[in-house]
Amino acid sequence: MSAYGALSRPTRASPLRLPTTAWPHPRDPTTTVTLFHFNPSAMVDANADTGLFDHLHVIFADEVEKGLTYPQEDMRDPNAFKAYFFAADVVIAIVGLPGELEIDLEHARAWDECVVGFYYVKPNYPGRSSHICNAGFVVPPSHRGNGYGHVLARSFLYYAPRLGYEASVFNLVYVNNVASVRLWEQLGFVKAGLIPRAGRLRRTDGPGEEYVDAWVFYKRFDDGRVRGQGVISEQV
Repeated sequence: MSAYGALSRPTRASPLRLPTTAWPHPRDPTTTVTLFHFNPSAMVDANADTGLFDHLHVIFADEVEKGLTYPQEDMRDPNAFKAYFFAADVVIAIVGLPGELEIDLEHARAWDECVVGFYYVKPNYPGRSSHICNAGFVVPPSHRGNGYGHVLARSFLYYAPRLGYEASVFNLVYVNNVASVRLWEQLGFVKAGLIPRAGRLRRTDGPGEEYVDAWVFYKRFDDGRVRGQGVISEQV
């Protein structure tokens, strides 16, 4: 639920399943990172028995618990996670599928080995402004420092326009999240504004909390078919 009420997936969004895409591994030229698009029903209903939903839930709940990047304070309830993260579309990055653009969810390796990141894409505003999207990105701690955040960010520029969006707004990029600030600047996002004391975050240098400013980032997708730099191939 947002300040505007419940936000629905745009009716003009692309078909239920967008192309699966392969992207170069940031450090290993012999391996690809495969990105899979899921709409809410396909992810939560069809794949619940594989443990993938539960795996993503645990990762996100732990990230929220750390109190450094997301504004929520508790995301242990799977229904709350479903309502927030799967309100519209989700893209999941899987590593270790060289030359393949299919994933067998029933026979996949342990999710903690192969899921290197995931993000949601949903409207930032309702109705007449629903052509502007928002996204939230997560890289599991065990896979950080390997460049997967860059893969997720570039793939977002590929998928978001295909989901019917014309632009993107990130409402709260905390200023102390230096890696994210640098990444969005590199990809052509502009700082639309600064919100003073936007987040009451946990301190990284000791116990307690502190108020941290946040940037609002904006980027217009120049055309409806932004390809996203780095994609190797796609399966329609």
